[in-house]
Amino acid sequence: MVDASGKAIATPGPLRDGQQRAGAPIADVSRPAIEIQGMHKWYGTFHVLQNINLSVAQGEKIVICGPSGSGKSTLIRCINRLEEHQQGKILVESEELTNDLRQIDRIRAEVGMVFQSFNLFPHLTILDNLCLAPVWVKKLPRKDAERIAMEYLTRVKIPEQAQKYPGQLSGGQQQRVAIARALCMKPRIMLFDEPTSALDPEMIKEVLDVMIGLANSGMTMLCVTHEMGFARSVADRIIFMDKGEIVEQGPPKTFFADPREERTKQFLAQILNH
Repeated sequence: MVDASGKAIATPGPLRDGQQRAGAPIADVSRPAIEIQGMHKWYGTFHVLQNINLSVAQGEKIVICGPSGSGKSTLIRCINRLEEHQQGKILVESEELTNDLRQIDRIRAEVGMVFQSFNLFPHLTILDNLCLAPVWVKKLPRKDAERIAMEYLTRVKIPEQAQKYPGQLSGGQQQRVAIARALCMKPRIMLFDEPTSALDPEMIKEVLDVMIGLANSGMTMLCVTHEMGFARSVADRIIFMDKGEIVEQGPPKTFFADPREERTKQFLAQILNH
């Protein structure tokens, strides 16, 4: 678990915008996990993402926040090609995303994603939900897929739910299943799109606890969330977006205590006093 104070410790060197937690694995800045260069995206005439430049180190934990409609979810969806950008470059593990479907599938195998909605197949058991992609995409034998599935169900603390169906689980349990399902593909990067926004307040902590454990294991993570306690405790860097742009970014201590931009100050005043 993280320190109760939620304080992060600044790391000198190339990761100038980031920060490492005490006792956490050090982010590897030698080769970015994700590199976004001059990226733009439009929906028709609506310019949803404008000149996005972002480098994410191996093992770095980034929280992306901002008002509704700021483009933050679209940004992370572009990273595994669920949305297509029209200008600029996105490189994942040094490989540029193109329209090559085989390449997209290969990159998606390295990038797990957890959504607001759980997206579990209601007619399949929890175990079957977790085994589906490893068997069909990675061609794993069913026995091996089941072993891996149970390993990750244990990691998210619900192995006893393996033979149940999604409808028999609480929302928090279903979201933990969704995280375990993504982990079964052994991704190197995890993307979270407001994973607690559809949960009742009492279920949020159990999901955040799983994410904190994942962060402390050294996984590269990008998380769109308004859970500022989680951001303080886990993030190496917080990115604030508004109107399709990255307005400000920095380590949690600086971001919360001394934001530079007026738009950031207004957002924090609203969300922290809510």
